[in-house]
Amino acid sequence: MAAPEQGNETSITELILLGFGTLPKLQILLFLLFLVIYITTMAGNILIMLLVVTDQYLHTPMYFFLENLSCLETCYTSTILPRLLASLLTGERTISVTGCFIQYYFFGSLVGTECLLLLVMSYDRYLAIVKPLHYAAHMSGRSCLQLAAGSWVCGFLASSITAASISQLTFCDLNSIDHFFYDFIPLVIHSCNDTKLMEILAFTLCFILSVVPFLLTVMSYISIITTILRIPSTTGQQKAFSTCSSHLIMVSIYYGTLLIAYMFPTAHTLRDFKKVLSVIYTVLTPLVNPLIYTLRNKEVKEALRKACRKFMLGQW
Repeated sequence: MAAPEQGNETSITELILLGFGTLPKLQILLFLLFLVIYITTMAGNILIMLLVVTDQYLHTPMYFFLENLSCLETCYTSTILPRLLASLLTGERTISVTGCFIQYYFFGSLVGTECLLLLVMSYDRYLAIVKPLHYAAHMSGRSCLQLAAGSWVCGFLASSITAASISQLTFCDLNSIDHFFYDFIPLVIHSCNDTKLMEILAFTLCFILSVVPFLLTVMSYISIITTILRIPSTTGQQKAFSTCSSHLIMVSIYYGTLLIAYMFPTAHTLRDFKKVLSVIYTVLTPLVNPLIYTLRNKEVKEALRKACRKFMLGQW
């Protein structure tokens, strides 16, 4: 498990992820709960992707970005839940340091990408409601591709930088991490290196990829709400609010839990609270996304009805 001793330190080559091991009586219940969440999340997001691809009426910028978000959530939840489910079912919590870095890299990349993609989606709604006459020019097919691709590339590039710095860490003495996935803060806490520069770098990237998009998103929604309130028709106001409220709810939940989890002090007393927050933005957010974005969406409902009719008639 450990490499030969170097001086007074022992370099750890494997880590133990405690997860929810402090709740031994709830392991089976948690396994069933997370299994249902995982299956529902995958089914919901894959369904959205299929509907957007197959229905020509959903070939618009708004649904193109929603398709990207669903694809991201499918990958996102698959970096966390399969490992957690295996741990809950078998009790095996050991993973190599290399495997830990791989999970962190993909998790960090997808978190950064989602922050940027949510910003892009809020920008899309901003143009559609505040500047509708400029919408077609700013949201051409090429522009949509560039915005989506830029979100993915920036997210993976930023994570590459932090993952490269974390890969230089060595772990000594304590090799157990009280979390259910490998994240930056738990890894740094258990490292026997000087991590001050690494923490500054990570904080800077986190600020750029989460705080800045959050502030820009809030500004865009302030403009959107102001514009909606100027609509003389009550029906028009309700329609506009219905379109944007789901986006605002999702953004608030995701950014709120993410920022609290990473910006608050890493005190021992807050560890369990942060674990709960982590469950919200890593497990519940991907589950809620397909529901929030489609529950009151007439176009998606109609596309789903048409798909069901085709399936029932054998014309799929």
